[in-house]
Amino acid sequence: MSPAGFGAIGAAGPIFFFCAWIVMMFAGVLHDEVGITPFGYVDAMKVTIALWLAVAPLVGTAASARKEKKK
Repeated sequence: MSPAGFGAIGAAGPIFFFCAWIVMMFAGVLHDEVGITPFGYVDAMKVTIALWLAVAPLVGTAASARKEKKK
């Protein structure tokens, strides 16, 4: 892992909480159009971690494929 990787790990915490806040705001604004009930910050954190767990392997696979392609 490069030295920049350690900074990325530390930055993930604040970014997670900010993303959860953004999800909560969008759920509140778009609840009528999407057909959901507005939810609070804790539920937004659950949605955010679920999205991160689903997207992280895809990002890792794409990054490794791109890295191999450059060789």
